[in-house]
Amino acid sequence: MPAPARRGRRRSRPLRVTALGGGHGLAASLAALRHVTEDLTAVVTVADDGGSSGRLRQEFGVLPPGDLRMALAALCHDSQWGHLWRDVLQHRFPGDGPLAGHSVGNLLIVALWQLLDDPVDGLRVIGELLGSQGRVLPMSLEPLTIEADVHGTDGDGPALVRGQVQVASTTGRVGWVRLVPEDPPANPEAVQAVLEADWVVLGPGSWFTSVCTHLLVPELAHALETTTARRCVTLNLAPGASETAGYAPEQMLEVLSAYAPGLTLDAVVADPSAVDDVDALGRAAAGFGADLVMRQVSYADGTARHHPLRLAAAYADVFAGVTADLRRA
Repeated sequence: MPAPARRGRRRSRPLRVTALGGGHGLAASLAALRHVTEDLTAVVTVADDGGSSGRLRQEFGVLPPGDLRMALAALCHDSQWGHLWRDVLQHRFPGDGPLAGHSVGNLLIVALWQLLDDPVDGLRVIGELLGSQGRVLPMSLEPLTIEADVHGTDGDGPALVRGQVQVASTTGRVGWVRLVPEDPPANPEAVQAVLEADWVVLGPGSWFTSVCTHLLVPELAHALETTTARRCVTLNLAPGASETAGYAPEQMLEVLSAYAPGLTLDAVVADPSAVDDVDALGRAAAGFGADLVMRQVSYADGTARHHPLRLAAAYADVFAGVTADLRRA
């Protein structure tokens, strides 16, 4: 296992980064990280059960392809060819017929899985078609289901809520999340990517259903806790309107600690616009052994979207060891 690069060490190869998550959050992180390194691996959750992914999963018993598709699209080659195939992958059929709501990419991924009988190899072929800068791996090779204990807004509960879509859209407060089957096997290549990385990046994204799910796969959680790589958590720009509604940024870190008590961090990246109590967040980051890095990583229009170049600059500074806190009074 190669040792991670340390500050001041001359490097003979690109920085090796593994990013974990799912959906739009992971895609945002990948869109930034591709500006920082050429050696990039995405490890993607496989618990989605909604929309096109849910329909294909139910009909064919396959991994839900949607989050994997979004990660591949985020890594497409920066050329006319790459952008064209990215747009093809992301194209969703309109109307109300049998194909309505399906994305071309989801169908193409499932077709390759059926032809090659290998989820990882099928994703590799799509990556070659896109000229992807990096690779995309599922965190497990079997589709998983999310269950959560949810407390009602009136104090009732907890009630059992089942399914990624239901948990992500709940109006109650999520108390604890589980995966079904319990203690699922990890994709060995995903575990290897974590162990061999120089940096591992968690977040942003739906905290319970995209980020914390990786900590519920025992082999992957153990790899995250024991890897010699440095670890960075990227916090969301808004608490969200459903599963983490009302959570302060420091509470998001407390959630990570609850699921992985042995996890240590080196950096926590947060946008000043999303932080009300900088001192509380700083203490929470210090509890993981991490530096709090405050940077504007959002678009200037006020929307809760990570700007790829601003986030890339933050990552570049973090990876280079520049962890000066730029918060302003």
